[in-house]
Amino acid sequence: MGLTLTPYHAIYYAHDLTRRAARGMDRLSMSLFDAAVDLNPHQIEAALFALESPLSKGVILADEVGLGKTIEAGIVLCQFWAERKRRLLVVCPASLRKQWALELEEKMNLPTFVLDTRSYQDARRHGRPPLDERAVIIMSYHYAYRLREEIKQVPWDLVVIDEAHKLRNSYRPSNKVGQGIRWAGMWQPLLDG
Repeated sequence: MGLTLTPYHAIYYAHDLTRRAARGMDRLSMSLFDAAVDLNPHQIEAALFALESPLSKGVILADEVGLGKTIEAGIVLCQFWAERKRRLLVVCPASLRKQWALELEEKMNLPTFVLDTRSYQDARRHGRPPLDERAVIIMSYHYAYRLREEIKQVPWDLVVIDEAHKLRNSYRPSNKVGQGIRWAGMWQPLLDG
């Protein structure tokens, strides 16, 4: 017989976990209990910096290629998920959507939903709002631009923008995608360079 977890109990357990380990490494260790990844110290430091940065509404993770920026962002996503802050969005180049989904599912044990035209229409057909999936939503820059009106209406807990340097010069009118993403309010929470 499985244990049924009511919304009340879930809130209680989440509160209890954060009460016991509200800061620093202990906070992360509880949320990464199911993670299947060998973490490096610099990745943990970057994730803690992102989680505890009091002076800004976001951070830029800009390590060199191959040092694990995706893992760092994944740690932060994992922590938000553990704290029941589940309005999570990853915006990335179209070619990286499946890689993000695979890494978050396999390494962080997080549910993901790759949102594109097909999955959007399928969700609508089944009566589900596409931006209200119980998973980390992953979409391309161009699809985020296309859905900018809907995205603006969602009170996101965290947005990760992967390869954010590709959106540089977003203040220029010629950069329509950058302008749209910025207008929709996706710009501030967490940038993964």
